[in-house]
Amino acid sequence: VQLQASGGGLAQAGGSLKLSCLGSGITFSSNTVGWFRQAPGKEREFVAAIRRSGAGTYYTDSVKDRFTISRDNAKNTVYLQMNNLKPEDTAVYSCAAQDSGTYYDSSFYRYWGQGTLVTVSS
Repeated sequence: VQLQASGGGLAQAGGSLKLSCLGSGITFSSNTVGWFRQAPGKEREFVAAIRRSGAGTYYTDSVKDRFTISRDNAKNTVYLQMNNLKPEDTAVYSCAAQDSGTYYDSSFYRYWGQGTLVTVSS
């Protein structure tokens, strides 16, 4: 199983980026897929998750109304559209997959991709 995150980069405050998480060896439609981020010197935190077959989406309060998680089952890909970016969104973003468990708890995620760096300048 491999998860490949991409799409990070440099953006100005107020700008947008779209992250992608491509799964191989795993069927995303059967899994909850989440995005987590870790800023320098801080602990990893939950950002967003989408339940299997898109049954529900969840966001941490700080990104609600700015970020949107979605999935394309045909492409076995989950996206994180990030709008109105803020400097405090700067972090390494990682995607992960679980077949059961609490969506915001990283310990329930079995498979992890490498991170992609998002840097937001003020």
